Amino acid sequence: MKRYEIYKDIRKRAVIMGLPISLFALMMTSVIGSLLFIIFSFSFLVIISIFLFNGGLYAVLTQLTKQPALLHFKKVFPKTISNKKLSPLSYEEN
Repeated sequence: MKRYEIYKDIRKRAVIMGLPISLFALMMTSVIGSLLFIIFSFSFLVIISIFLFNGGLYAVLTQLTKQPALLHFKKVFPKTISNKKLSPLSYEEN
């Protein structure tokens, strides 16, 4: 009988272009901001520097992904998800 992984375990390891989802979102935010800056920029030097900045940011983020000890990221997903109340006691004051 075939065993399947739990979906939450798959989400923990999800990567897009070699980056975890949170770092990929940071990269896409930078790219969109850069595109807006390029639209309103009239200098060729600014456009080249933006491309270099985005390339450098991607290189730094991939290095951080390969060596996670440089920055300690806390876990995004909880171990268990439940709607159960944490305590049956009521904390309301009478």
